[in-house]
Amino acid sequence: MHKTRLALLIMLAGTLAACGESSTLQVSDGTGPSPNLPEPNKTLIPTVNIAPAIGWPEGAKPTAAAGTQVAAFAEGLDHPRWLYVLPNGDVLVAETNSPPKPDDATGIRGWVMEKVMGRAGAGVPSPNRITLLRDADHDGVAETRTVFLENLNSPFGMTLVGNDLYVADSDKLLRFPYQPGETAIKEAGTKVVDLPGGSINHHWTKNVVASKDGSKLYVSVGSNSNVGENGLAAEEGRAAIWEVDRATGQHRIFASGLRNPNGMAWEPQSGKLWTAVNERDEIGSDLVPDYITSVKDGAFYGWPFSYYGQHVDVRVSPQNPDLVAKAIAPDYAVGPHTASLGLTFAEGSKLPAQFSNGAFIGQHGSWNRKPHSGYKVIFVPFEGGQPKGQPVDVLTGFLNKDEKAMGRPVGVVIDQQGDLLVADDVGNKVWRVSAVK
Repeated sequence: MHKTRLALLIMLAGTLAACGESSTLQVSDGTGPSPNLPEPNKTLIPTVNIAPAIGWPEGAKPTAAAGTQVAAFAEGLDHPRWLYVLPNGDVLVAETNSPPKPDDATGIRGWVMEKVMGRAGAGVPSPNRITLLRDADHDGVAETRTVFLENLNSPFGMTLVGNDLYVADSDKLLRFPYQPGETAIKEAGTKVVDLPGGSINHHWTKNVVASKDGSKLYVSVGSNSNVGENGLAAEEGRAAIWEVDRATGQHRIFASGLRNPNGMAWEPQSGKLWTAVNERDEIGSDLVPDYITSVKDGAFYGWPFSYYGQHVDVRVSPQNPDLVAKAIAPDYAVGPHTASLGLTFAEGSKLPAQFSNGAFIGQHGSWNRKPHSGYKVIFVPFEGGQPKGQPVDVLTGFLNKDEKAMGRPVGVVIDQQGDLLVADDVGNKVWRVSAVK
């Protein structure tokens, strides 16, 4: 079929989908420890509701919560997605985007999704580098910017153990030598372990955090599809968090059934590992809520056979009732299709008291929901190591009055000054949220 004709058909299909299916619930209904899970609404044509990426007009910025203020920590970056703070206060930012994955865009559906992601701001080439930002005078603006690592392959997660810096590329975990204060690493990285990649590599972002004693590394690996439509063989080692022995590179599946885990962090009171997970699409604007959850060793969280515990997804074939019977529900929903990626706890924060105990979450924003959801940074209060109460908006205003995306928040981290840094991969900035003095 000629692509011009196909594009017209897709535009018509998108219009029909938007008219025929939209949310009947509020985002808040799909939020909390016991979210409302309506019956699936699988339409012939999935809802496609893109917020086109346009960037920030001159002088514009997000809206900060009462008692806080927001300003640019760094501007003019190239698709900044993930952040890591070194012990000396330097901030590493992964400037990155999807690697080549030719078999993930085959057929009409693949071609459509490629266009969808392009409109949402994800169609730019990957810079494949990590940049170091330094605010030596502590005025809240990074005055030094250097290329810290380059020639990577869609890097994402970063963590430092001693003098070893680990970087999760889209297909391998690498180790680099690091000396405190240096502004660039020229040595070649050493491969610790291969990670699932290949020519599909649907959810390509890989994150990494270290155990408290530094002996283990935990690596998040997203699925190779929405709900297994590329075949379960393509999901080997995916939709999981790996535990990697730092000394030997030996690894095992720590937890599975996690469609697309991204942010990972250690909850400071319980010491448990938590992750932010993107759930499945195309069964309605109100399903399935994305979530944050503590990660239990050996646990199975349902994907692709079920969601939110043992709610069976009938689209998946063959079914696996024995595995579904083992599926556990996550701890806390953060709204359907919010694309919750960033996760960091408030430990070290100097923001107002309401943000002193809990988790900050960067919500990249929806494409499969009408109306939009996400496109903001939220805070989930905790008590006794568990979520307690409703989320609080920290940064909003990423969509303009025409529902176009001026920015999209991704990674979040507390810096050495106790402020919250937010990577904005459409606005090409890192925002700094601080307390009003």
